[in-house]
Amino acid sequence: MRDKEQLKKEIIEAYEFRHATKEFDPTKKIPEDDFAFILETGRLSPSSVGFEPWKFLVVQNEALREKLKEYTWGAQKQLPTASHFVIILARTDARYDSAYAEYINKQIKGMSDETFEMVKGRYQEFQENDLHLLENERTLFDWASKQTYIALGNMMTAAAQIGIDSCPVEGFSYDEIHRILDEEGLLEDGQYDISVMAAFGYRVTEPKRGKTRRPMDEVAVWIR
Repeated sequence: MRDKEQLKKEIIEAYEFRHATKEFDPTKKIPEDDFAFILETGRLSPSSVGFEPWKFLVVQNEALREKLKEYTWGAQKQLPTASHFVIILARTDARYDSAYAEYINKQIKGMSDETFEMVKGRYQEFQENDLHLLENERTLFDWASKQTYIALGNMMTAAAQIGIDSCPVEGFSYDEIHRILDEEGLLEDGQYDISVMAAFGYRVTEPKRGKTRRPMDEVAVWIR
């Protein structure tokens, strides 16, 4: 068992190391096994009711990156230089009564038909009344998108822990990126849509200043 204090120190150092890298060294590529590790931390991430409503598109095709660049103002330097560029999709059909819900619960979790029928009613209550997720298609999609950010955070932290830089990207035109991905056949007939992007690689320059965050007493409130 590794020393706990040393492990905590290494994890905090990774958080201090990580920053939103704007430009990567295009001559440095992430080793295949390292990026497989990063993807695995995304795959193993938790999600609400265990629906795993995500898909990771690893965009290495230069022509497609160039198409994306025109409508992704938040990644003008990252798209041409990142070792790996990931588009995280979220499911559009993560309803309690969808074929996907049945698949994830029966085929992945191994639920029996009887158990699935029981939990389906509870999931309906959760989605319909507890969180009001079924008011329209956007509320359900936004819920699925929130889950993808858990995976995104885990992937970026895992990358930082092994010395790999990253940058989350929300600066894009949803309509145009949706159109491009749809034309490429990557949205699987509307079962997925664009949630967020992330670039991975190795920084060209160091950040101009250290990590800046609000003090803990502004962030955490203890209710005793």
